Amino acid sequence: MVVAVGLAGAGRRAAGIHAPAIAGCPKVRLAGVWGRSPALIQNLAERTGTSAYTRYADFLRDCDAVAFAVPPAVQADLAVSTAHAGKALLLEKPLGGDLAGAEQVADAVATTRVVSQLALTWRYAVAVREFLTFTAPRARPQGGSGRVISGVLADPRWASLWQVERGVLRAYGTDLVDLLDAALGRVLAVRAHGDPGGWVGIMLEHEGGHFSEASLYAHIEHRADGHAHVSNRAEVEVFGPGGAADVDCLTGVDQDAFKTMYDEFATAVENHASPELDVRRGLHLQQVLDNAETDLLRQV
Repeated sequence: MVVAVGLAGAGRRAAGIHAPAIAGCPKVRLAGVWGRSPALIQNLAERTGTSAYTRYADFLRDCDAVAFAVPPAVQADLAVSTAHAGKALLLEKPLGGDLAGAEQVADAVATTRVVSQLALTWRYAVAVREFLTFTAPRARPQGGSGRVISGVLADPRWASLWQVERGVLRAYGTDLVDLLDAALGRVLAVRAHGDPGGWVGIMLEHEGGHFSEASLYAHIEHRADGHAHVSNRAEVEVFGPGGAADVDCLTGVDQDAFKTMYDEFATAVENHASPELDVRRGLHLQQVLDNAETDLLRQV
């Protein structure tokens, strides 16, 4: 079975990540591109040899599943109607623009029982999977730390408007919290401090009495040649009686990781069985981030 995947969105992530990944996965085919900018969707459709759609209902009629590459608030609205149309969902993170939106998506998936999968791209990388399966457990971790350092939000050429408006916690917090949660146990509580528009620090309490801390900053300025003053970093480290284990979450994420994501999505659709990284995972992570953001805004 080859799954006909429609791509909702025609921006940088749609064109640079999703479209090439679909093209590189034999289990899926690009059924069409939908978006709100006729010029962008037409351009992407021509480059990928597929159809451009401006009416979402027409777009849904011609696909088995939808991969989203739109802002979170837009995704939440579209995902609900897509689920009720019986289409499988490959969802970006965060799940919605707010917790209420994320809950609506989760409710729609639960009601319709469509397959859902979350594009937590770090988790599809070989290095990250080896970290979670082998190296982290050997440390018998009791605590950990994570950090994201980037210049993305300082450069409008690379950041989406919603990322700039919501800050680094919403832009990168989902992936970081997800990996700490996977390595140390389900997050039960979170505290946050810092500047929503600048540096953010979070403290996480995990099941089993484990704790972790994370730092996020994405406003490193760029030099005249366009490069940031420091290299982007995204890393997680855990510690325990068995020692320490760490993983570089940037170098491990390549086009093969995105191909794996689509390969597993196609398998889930074919078997009609949602994977571990489904909408429920997305809702849990959104709840953690919502609590962290509430804590941050309380201090402003």
